[in-house]
Order: sequence, then C-alpha cells, then structure tokens
Amino acid sequence: MQTPFPFSAIVGQDEMKLAVLIAAVDAGVGGVLIFGDRGTGKSTAVRALAALLPPMTVVAGCRYGCDPKAAPTCGSAEVCEARARNKTAKVPVPVVDLPLGATEDRVVGALDIERALSQGVKSFEPGLLARAHRGFLYIDEVNLLEDHLVDLLIDVAASGQNVVEREGLSVRHPARFVLVGSGNPEEGELRPQLQDRFGLAVDVKTPTDLPTRVEVVKRRDAYERDPEGFAAKWKKDEDRTRKRIVAARQRLAEVQVPDIALERAAQLCMALGTDGLRGELTLMRAARALAALNGVAVVGDAQLRQVARPALRHRLRRDPLDESDATVRVDRALAELFPA
Repeated sequence: MQTPFPFSAIVGQDEMKLAVLIAAVDAGVGGVLIFGDRGTGKSTAVRALAALLPPMTVVAGCRYGCDPKAAPTCGSAEVCEARARNKTAKVPVPVVDLPLGATEDRVVGALDIERALSQGVKSFEPGLLARAHRGFLYIDEVNLLEDHLVDLLIDVAASGQNVVEREGLSVRHPARFVLVGSGNPEEGELRPQLQDRFGLAVDVKTPTDLPTRVEVVKRRDAYERDPEGFAAKWKKDEDRTRKRIVAARQRLAEVQVPDIALERAAQLCMALGTDGLRGELTLMRAARALAALNGVAVVGDAQLRQVARPALRHRLRRDPLDESDATVRVDRALAELFPA
C-alpha cells in the first residue's frame, strides 16, 4: 500500500483543511461536502487526514469495528464473547470509498451466498456502511450518486444504524461515520435532502497566484518520485497535527458555549433565512470543535465568524431578488452582525 500524501504538505486550501479537521475532532458536526474544480486536492485531503489520525480501539474480531466502551449493538455472539473477555485490537481509522455504480447489496450488506450454499446457514455479509463505522465514508462525484443510494444514505445518516431485511435475514448494526462528499458543481446539483445532511460545505478553487501553483507542482512531483522520503520530511508536522487533534478531542467536552454565543449564532441564521435549526446546531458544534483545536476555553465571535461560511453557505434559500452567491450573502450578514 502506497504511503499517502501528508496532510500537512497540502498547499493552501485552508478552509477545506480546517473543515475536515473539525469533523475529525467532532464527528457530530455531520460530515463535509467539498465542491470545486478537478485536481484541487479534494480526495487527497480526505485520505491524508485518515492516515494522520491515531488508530482506534475495537472489539477483537468485530466486523463492524465496535467500540469496547460502547454498549453492544451489532448482535454478534462471537463479538459479545470477545467483549466479555476484554479482547481489543488497534486498527487504522477506515476510509471507505463508495463507488457511484455500487449495488444496494454492496452498500448495505447481503446474504453470504457462499456460506449459505456450503453450510446451509443464513449469514450476513456486511457492506460498505459496516466497514465505514467510526471512520470516513467518502463519495467522489457525490452529486452523480443514484437516487436509491442517496435515500439509503439519508436514512443511515439520520439514525446512525443500518437495518437490512434480506432473504429472511433481519440485521441491525451501527453505522456512524463522517460522510465526506466531493464533486464538481458544473456536472450536476446535489439533491437537497442529502446536501442538508452535510454539516459543513467547502468551495475549493484552483489557485490563481503563480507561487502557490508552482509549490503545488513541486511537492506533488517530490512525493511521486519518493513517497516514503517525502512523508519522512513532513513527519514532524504530521505528528504535531496528530497531537493537536488528540488534545482537541480530549478538551472538547470542557469547551463552554455561553448563551450569548448561541444568541449570536441564531441571529446570523435568522438574518440569512436558513430553514430549520440545523444551521444553529452546526454553527455551535463547529465553533466548539474549532475552539478545542485552538485551545480556547469559551466559544466567542471569533470562532463563529470562522466557521460561518462552511456551516451555512449550503443552507441558504435561493433568492430571486438577490443573485449573489451563498458565500457573498454569508459574508454580508457577518459584516452586519459581527463588525470588525
């Protein structure tokens, strides 16, 4: 397996990198939607972050990557026995690709045909959703995903569980993951129901200044010539970022979100006319994760301003009287409510 490109070596794209870091600190933020030009490092950032994260502890032998500290929910007798004996293992954080042409059985799981034919036993073969539990489910060109798979993802994202009814089997298992989608908006729009399930949305642009473009090419060329050597060069930066994520996770519960911060978040969402309360909830969670990353004890205007764009730009209604894009509208509201 080839050494992944170091997360710390990605040039620019600060908003995208911050968004995936926030999602790594608090999975409850709801995932990240990355739209932008081809070849701007979208998939590179996701895989680089997963390689950067510390290994996670699972119940030994669990096909669903169950957390030993959590209540058992997968219903596997072998796993429950391993849990009772305190058998655990360290595994890398999974990053699972969901192909656009995947079948429903491949995604949710299906009857194990080989075991059924050879042993006459009905057994469940987990799918991609089971593999992604406690990790990342990555969908490239998410705006081209077939409607029946979109419906599945919406259900699982809302419940955190995958329920499968197949050939007399009834299986329920945990499926909580950070959903990351990327795509090019010129190739089609994302269904609003799925778009709303993403906590943060990032617009990625091709660099327009000469030094940045040259640096991107130099680093990519150096990596392709010698992946291990390039990764070793960035090891200290990677270790520093890894420690920052671990420390942020530990202090997340201690970060305070005062009423005044909640009021400011609600005022911003009201000014922008967002539907429902997911905007406020995402703003609060993202700002708290950002504060934890930066070692700040109390969420304030600075954190809300920094996460407002990715948390709200994809939640705005289209205004026929205002042709400005969503980012401009968020910036305008910020300037009015959060004057510098």
